[in-house]
Amino acid sequence: MRGIGKREAVELLELEGPAVLELLARANRVRHERRGDVVALCSIVNARSGNCGEDCAFCAQSGRARTRIDRYPLLPAERIVAAARVAARHGAACFSIVTSGRRPGRRELAGVARAVERIAHELPVRPSASLGLLDVADLRALRDAGLRCYHHNLETAESHFARICSTRRWSDGLRPIEAARRVGLSTCCGGILGLGESRAQRVELLAALRDLGVDSVPLNFLHAIPGTRLEREPPLPPLEALKAVAVARLMLPDRELRVCGGRGHVLRDLQSWIFAAGADGVMVGGYLTTAGRPVAVDLRMIRDAGLRPPARARGR
Repeated sequence: MRGIGKREAVELLELEGPAVLELLARANRVRHERRGDVVALCSIVNARSGNCGEDCAFCAQSGRARTRIDRYPLLPAERIVAAARVAARHGAACFSIVTSGRRPGRRELAGVARAVERIAHELPVRPSASLGLLDVADLRALRDAGLRCYHHNLETAESHFARICSTRRWSDGLRPIEAARRVGLSTCCGGILGLGESRAQRVELLAALRDLGVDSVPLNFLHAIPGTRLEREPPLPPLEALKAVAVARLMLPDRELRVCGGRGHVLRDLQSWIFAAGADGVMVGGYLTTAGRPVAVDLRMIRDAGLRPPARARGR
């Protein structure tokens, strides 16, 4: 099932009033038929924070932003494994090690590999990483240590990217995903909605993700941080965000579709509607520089929506 085309997707994003609920119902049926009723959980650790040389307009970790965040070098392997242990206890199926910057140095990559090896051998979670613009050799070494999945977001549509970041090209983001696929890793790639892009550009991003053939698509919503270039960008209205999730499901019917950063800030009381809009996964716990909410609250939300958390997360 290939999914709807770009023209229909843009038309659906223009819907208003009761037609929005009909769109959600359509996406919900596709989610039920193609992905089932179990909601996948993932979690991350911000393993190296701040002082990034890129100038992404949304990012609190950019060295060009005037933000008040914790800045620190790569965490010791023991700290990373401890965070993975907490994620496993909460029922996360995937745990990702995330670092700021274009890519880690060799010594840092060796440290990540040590943490990955321990996670793979000691814990019932799938080790993942988001380490920037790695190449085939880097990813092969991490795969051999036990890495199962690699994540790198495209952030936004190619036609909008220059307004968001000037220190690299949009096409640079394709390389680590293609390299990960070459060495046999699962691929995770998505973006951030609400960066000032048009509805057509949201569809452009989703079409690129479909053509790239990634396995999992994380959708984030901008949570504007004071000190970043987008600090005054208003949040997407909740129904606008939900329409985007629904259209993502209809364009990508067979992919894992996870709602991640910014969901509480943007969706507020409508957080549970992400499942009615077609999402089949959520990130639990904290994000990179903003806090999440208690995992128990998210597990209750999943059950209240008539869906099932992973088996080992039930009852927690």
